[in-house]
Amino acid sequence: MAKSFTSLTDPELITLLNEGAIGVIPTDTVYGLVARAELQPAIERMYAVKSRKRQPGTTIGASVKQLAALGFPIKSLEYAAQYWPDALSVEMNATAIPEYLSTGQPVMAARIPNKPELDELLNKTGPLMTTSANAPGAPTSTSLKMAMTYFGDSVDFYVDGGDLSGRPPSTIIGFDKNHQIIVYRQGAVKISPH
Repeated sequence: MAKSFTSLTDPELITLLNEGAIGVIPTDTVYGLVARAELQPAIERMYAVKSRKRQPGTTIGASVKQLAALGFPIKSLEYAAQYWPDALSVEMNATAIPEYLSTGQPVMAARIPNKPELDELLNKTGPLMTTSANAPGAPTSTSLKMAMTYFGDSVDFYVDGGDLSGRPPSTIIGFDKNHQIIVYRQGAVKISPH
């Protein structure tokens, strides 16, 4: 039976994540299925539960240092940092990121969220891999009820953040070789390509 929480900073939730649990939390955008990025068994289980053809999702961290430790390129992180913290995910080269996380993808997205409670959680767990809380092709969860319909007891916990239906997804950008912005998806943060 999955546990229920109402706060991202609940000590029991932090312990569960640090021990390799997977579950659904309200991120700075919509509900996300999450696991600790450094724990390979947790990530593999999360990917299996999501059963999407193209993994992975977005890595969220509390700092550039946390993301750099996972293998995100420091130069790209420095460019991205001017936009953070915010609901803006940046695609970066994934060649130095462990295979269990990247699943062979050449690029991966990361962001530093602008949400104090989430930041506090990330400072205690390290970076989390997140993917939208839905079945492949189905609408993204904007309520806990939707997420529970998708995942039931196949996850270890749910954190209730209320109705998130008014929230747009994160904006997704990347940089070309001259560090000019490429906008892949306009979302919560409006970006115009230079």
